[in-house]
Amino acid sequence: MLLIIGTIRLPPNRFEEARSAMERMISGSHAETGCLEYSYARDVLDAGLIRVTEVWRDKAALDAHFRSPHIAEWRSSWPALGIGERNLVLYEAGEPMTT
Repeated sequence: MLLIIGTIRLPPNRFEEARSAMERMISGSHAETGCLEYSYARDVLDAGLIRVTEVWRDKAALDAHFRSPHIAEWRSSWPALGIGERNLVLYEAGEPMTT
């Protein structure tokens, strides 16, 4: 299992404008084979910070995701939305465990 955890940043006043692009990205990702979780969350204390959580079954699923039309559309929207800073880290994980 692969996890991508991190953040992207956009101007807080552009959040509503970015919402529809984020919704398309999330919906498209959820529809992909091998996507176990894909979410964005606006930080409570920093309105311009979006927290990203992705969980993928394996590298093949993640590689297919990177070639998907919705990720190309999402990335192409970044300049117009003011999305610049991006800090995402890929982790390899074992089976989930209940805590």
